[in-house]
Amino acid sequence: MAANPEIFEQKLKVEQSHLDEQNHVNNVQYVQWVQDVAKAHWESRAPREFQEKYFWVVVRHEIDYKKQAFLNEEILLQTYVSETTHVKSIRHVIIKNAKTGKVLVEAKTTWALIDKQIQKPAKIAEDLKKIFEQ
Repeated sequence: MAANPEIFEQKLKVEQSHLDEQNHVNNVQYVQWVQDVAKAHWESRAPREFQEKYFWVVVRHEIDYKKQAFLNEEILLQTYVSETTHVKSIRHVIIKNAKTGKVLVEAKTTWALIDKQIQKPAKIAEDLKKIFEQ
Protein backbone atom coordinates (compact mmCIF):
# COMPACT_ATOMS: atom_id res chain seq x y z
CA MET A 1 0.00 0.00 0.00
CA ALA A 2 1.16 3.54 -0.71
CA ALA A 3 2.68 5.12 2.38
CA ASN A 4 0.11 7.89 2.53
CA PRO A 5 -2.40 7.73 -0.34
CA GLU A 6 -4.29 10.84 -1.28
CA ILE A 7 -8.05 10.36 -0.92
CA PHE A 8 -9.92 12.11 -3.70
CA GLU A 9 -13.61 12.93 -3.19
CA GLN A 10 -16.59 13.93 -5.29
CA LYS A 11 -20.22 14.44 -4.41
CA LEU A 12 -23.25 13.98 -6.59
CA LYS A 13 -27.00 13.82 -6.27
CA VAL A 14 -28.95 10.76 -7.40
CA GLU A 15 -31.05 11.61 -10.44
CA GLN A 16 -33.93 9.79 -12.11
CA SER A 17 -31.61 8.56 -14.88
CA HIS A 18 -29.51 6.69 -12.27
CA LEU A 19 -32.45 4.52 -11.16
CA ASP A 20 -33.58 1.07 -12.25
CA GLU A 21 -37.03 -0.51 -12.28
CA GLN A 22 -36.97 -0.88 -8.47
CA ASN A 23 -36.39 2.90 -8.12
CA HIS A 24 -32.94 2.59 -6.60
CA VAL A 25 -29.55 3.24 -8.18
CA ASN A 26 -28.80 0.68 -10.86
CA ASN A 27 -25.71 -1.46 -10.26
CA VAL A 28 -24.37 -0.49 -13.68
CA GLN A 29 -24.52 3.16 -12.58
CA TYR A 30 -22.18 2.39 -9.68
CA VAL A 31 -19.68 0.90 -12.15
CA GLN A 32 -19.88 4.12 -14.17
CA TRP A 33 -19.30 6.22 -11.05
CA VAL A 34 -16.27 4.07 -10.15
CA GLN A 35 -14.79 4.84 -13.55
CA ASP A 36 -15.81 8.51 -13.46
CA VAL A 37 -14.23 9.22 -10.08
CA ALA A 38 -11.03 7.42 -11.11
CA LYS A 39 -10.82 9.57 -14.24
CA ALA A 40 -11.52 12.75 -12.29
CA HIS A 41 -8.79 11.84 -9.77
CA TRP A 42 -6.28 11.25 -12.60
CA GLU A 43 -7.22 14.49 -14.34
CA SER A 44 -7.01 16.52 -11.12
CA ARG A 45 -3.58 15.17 -10.09
CA ALA A 46 -1.62 14.22 -13.20
CA PRO A 47 0.42 16.91 -14.91
CA ARG A 48 -0.65 17.73 -18.48
CA GLU A 49 2.38 15.94 -19.96
CA PHE A 50 1.34 12.67 -18.27
CA GLN A 51 -2.25 13.06 -19.46
CA GLU A 52 -1.07 13.71 -23.01
CA LYS A 53 1.22 10.64 -23.02
CA TYR A 54 -0.83 8.03 -21.10
CA PHE A 55 -4.30 6.75 -20.37
CA TRP A 56 -5.66 4.05 -18.06
CA VAL A 57 -7.80 1.02 -18.86
CA VAL A 58 -9.65 -1.18 -16.41
CA VAL A 59 -8.55 -4.80 -16.40
CA ARG A 60 -10.57 -5.93 -13.38
CA HIS A 61 -13.51 -4.74 -11.26
CA GLU A 62 -14.41 -6.20 -7.87
CA ILE A 63 -17.55 -4.61 -6.45
CA ASP A 64 -19.45 -5.25 -3.25
CA TYR A 65 -22.94 -3.77 -3.16
CA LYS A 66 -23.86 -3.06 0.48
CA LYS A 67 -26.91 -0.77 0.54
CA GLN A 68 -29.29 0.92 -1.85
CA ALA A 69 -29.39 4.58 -2.86
CA PHE A 70 -32.51 6.43 -3.96
CA LEU A 71 -33.64 9.51 -5.87
CA ASN A 72 -32.33 12.86 -4.60
CA GLU A 73 -29.90 11.34 -2.09
CA GLU A 74 -26.49 12.95 -1.96
CA ILE A 75 -23.69 10.48 -2.63
CA LEU A 76 -20.02 10.78 -1.65
CA LEU A 77 -17.44 9.02 -3.82
CA GLN A 78 -13.98 8.49 -2.33
CA THR A 79 -11.04 6.95 -4.15
CA TYR A 80 -7.37 6.27 -3.65
CA VAL A 81 -4.59 4.20 -5.20
CA SER A 82 -3.29 1.58 -2.79
CA GLU A 83 -0.52 -0.07 -4.76
CA THR A 84 1.23 -0.09 -8.09
CA THR A 85 3.21 -2.74 -9.87
CA HIS A 86 5.15 -2.57 -13.11
CA VAL A 87 2.24 -1.47 -15.35
CA LYS A 88 -0.83 -1.80 -13.11
CA SER A 89 -2.33 -0.02 -10.15
CA ILE A 90 -4.97 -1.01 -7.62
CA ARG A 91 -7.60 1.64 -6.95
CA HIS A 92 -10.24 1.58 -4.24
CA VAL A 93 -13.55 3.40 -4.45
CA ILE A 94 -15.94 3.78 -1.56
CA ILE A 95 -19.39 5.15 -2.31
CA LYS A 96 -21.35 6.42 0.68
CA ASN A 97 -24.56 8.17 1.51
CA ALA A 98 -23.16 11.66 2.16
CA LYS A 99 -25.69 12.41 4.93
CA THR A 100 -25.50 9.19 6.94
CA GLY A 101 -21.97 8.08 6.03
CA LYS A 102 -23.26 4.55 5.40
CA VAL A 103 -21.27 2.64 2.80
CA LEU A 104 -23.29 1.77 -0.28
CA VAL A 105 -20.58 0.24 -2.46
CA GLU A 106 -16.95 -0.79 -2.09
CA ALA A 107 -14.93 -1.38 -5.23
CA LYS A 108 -11.41 -2.50 -5.95
CA THR A 109 -10.30 -1.99 -9.52
CA THR A 110 -7.13 -2.88 -11.33
CA TRP A 111 -5.99 -0.42 -13.98
CA ALA A 112 -3.23 -0.71 -16.58
CA LEU A 113 -1.30 2.33 -17.77
CA ILE A 114 -1.25 2.59 -21.56
CA ASP A 115 1.12 4.63 -23.71
CA LYS A 116 -1.07 6.57 -26.17
CA GLN A 117 1.49 6.57 -28.96
CA ILE A 118 2.23 2.85 -29.12
CA GLN A 119 -1.07 1.64 -27.58
CA LYS A 120 0.73 -0.76 -25.23
CA PRO A 121 1.19 -0.99 -21.46
CA ALA A 122 3.69 1.48 -20.03
CA LYS A 123 5.90 1.19 -16.97
CA ILE A 124 4.59 3.21 -14.03
CA ALA A 125 7.54 5.42 -13.09
CA GLU A 126 8.18 6.62 -9.53
CA ASP A 127 7.22 10.23 -10.38
CA LEU A 128 3.88 8.97 -11.65
CA LYS A 129 3.27 6.89 -8.52
CA LYS A 130 3.90 9.92 -6.31
CA ILE A 131 1.09 12.02 -7.82
CA PHE A 132 -1.43 9.91 -5.89
CA GLU A 133 0.27 10.40 -2.53
CA GLN A 134 -0.28 13.25 -0.08
